[in-house]
Amino acid sequence: MTALFPAPPESSEPGPRLYVEFGHVQGMLQPATPMGMATLKSVLAGMLASFGIAVEIVDIGGRLYGDLTDAMRDPAARQRLVKLMAVDFGPRAQAVVEHLLDDPRFTPRRSARRPRAAALTAAPRAVAGILRTLARPEAARAGVFGEIERLRRRPVTDPATAAELLDLLEDGAPPHTGDAILWPVVTGLLVCAALPPLLKGIAGDDEIHTVLGGMPHNVTIEMDLALWQVARRAAPYREMLLGTPPDKLAAAHLAGELPDFGMAEFLDAYGIRSAAEVDVGVPRWSEDPTPVFVMLANCLRVTDPEQAPDRRFERAAARAEKTLTELARRARRERPLRGRIAGFFLRRARELTGLREAGKLAGLYSLRDRRRRLLAIGAALRADGLLERGDDVMFLTLPELRRAVESGADLREAVRERRSTHERELRRRTVPVALLCDGTDAETLLPARTADDRTLTGVGAASGRVSGRARVVHDPASASIEPGEILVAPTTDPGWTPLFLTAGGLVTETGAVLAHGPTVAREYGIPAVICVPDATARIRTGQLITIDGAAGTITLGRDTAAEDLGRH
Repeated sequence: MTALFPAPPESSEPGPRLYVEFGHVQGMLQPATPMGMATLKSVLAGMLASFGIAVEIVDIGGRLYGDLTDAMRDPAARQRLVKLMAVDFGPRAQAVVEHLLDDPRFTPRRSARRPRAAALTAAPRAVAGILRTLARPEAARAGVFGEIERLRRRPVTDPATAAELLDLLEDGAPPHTGDAILWPVVTGLLVCAALPPLLKGIAGDDEIHTVLGGMPHNVTIEMDLALWQVARRAAPYREMLLGTPPDKLAAAHLAGELPDFGMAEFLDAYGIRSAAEVDVGVPRWSEDPTPVFVMLANCLRVTDPEQAPDRRFERAAARAEKTLTELARRARRERPLRGRIAGFFLRRARELTGLREAGKLAGLYSLRDRRRRLLAIGAALRADGLLERGDDVMFLTLPELRRAVESGADLREAVRERRSTHERELRRRTVPVALLCDGTDAETLLPARTADDRTLTGVGAASGRVSGRARVVHDPASASIEPGEILVAPTTDPGWTPLFLTAGGLVTETGAVLAHGPTVAREYGIPAVICVPDATARIRTGQLITIDGAAGTITLGRDTAAEDLGRH
């Protein structure tokens, strides 16, 4: 889809404004459903408000954008903004912000606003939470996983009527992550972000990335390895599982017609997950396990024991520990005081950075309950002839549902129009990282990159060098990854990561070094290059490519798929 990206909504504030896309932080570039968008905006606004941060969240093309204009013009906040972009939003967003800080249209202005009360109370909480985590990382981890288990087991009862369910939903959006999870996760991110400046002149980025490989305490990796164990148990049924379409296997599983090889237990633990799982409007694996059977088939194609995901994880962990020891020794030898600090942070990075995925998992339990209640309302409205499908509720808002429940408003036409818009946006392949208020893609204002026909440049996010055939994937639900193929995708979130069990490398168009995709790539010791503009258009499935995770480059080789097509 090549249509122009929708422009931001008109603002009542004078002057130019900068909007940065928030979805790719979670590895989600597809549009959110209207109900998903409303929920995300409410959750994100509540989370930011708890820190005393006021950012207007807007819907542009079904994607979540934050208006960062006030922060850009705030003399105290603007430099911190660059660091924030680097840690969580990635190099592409960081480059835009750095460039626009020199734009006279975003000249700093003195603000008459005083710090919010929430900001004043958040600072002591943050300091206490971070120091407590640094001092006792094991206790912090226990608190994180204890809270996740509490959320998983929390008893929930649903009212009997659609009106009562709606009352419950209108009481508030799902709560954001509590302190027991928040500060350990934040501490892990901060420790990781501190490593490059602490080790400047002592270690390169590729060595730091190696230390971050094979990371323990990562709930997403635990999920992936659990699927690998399912694949091992399913080995006696390999021929049947590889020879049957995944959607047929999913239907058979839901009907209880498949042999027991551990899939039920896997979905009981991880069925709340999916690609684009932060959108309450997206079906979960427990509802449609087709993507899980696709990934299971990928695992069953691994025949080399040395390429088994658990072995790769073990090797990455061993390399990480060896490199950590060497860097700590090197740092102490060259700069004794700073070296001791660096050694402490290196160890804490190994102990805490894996928690990065825990916060999102914790939030999925309340989304699970919210989705179940919405679907129950949808089923009731469908029975009354007001909706065509139960999941039509995901294309409405809570006020619209209130009208339908109380006065019998027929919303089918509104749903049809929004579904059509959503399906059109699903076909869009390029989503701007940042927009100006007139619709300008802010990246087009940056100096042009030097490029040639054979080399693509991005940012190295997981060390290593590998050559292999590319597999370009836009939808993980139907993606078949042969062992050793290099996954090329617009972005990835935890719902994609089981594909990494067989991939030989990763290339994405967006992301940050600490985002989901690169994090999991490091866990398995596979090279990753992120922030490669138009990678999915420039690279073709079957093409031989070489990726260098240290240099951040992709070298294009022969396009074997095109050659085969030409011969036929």
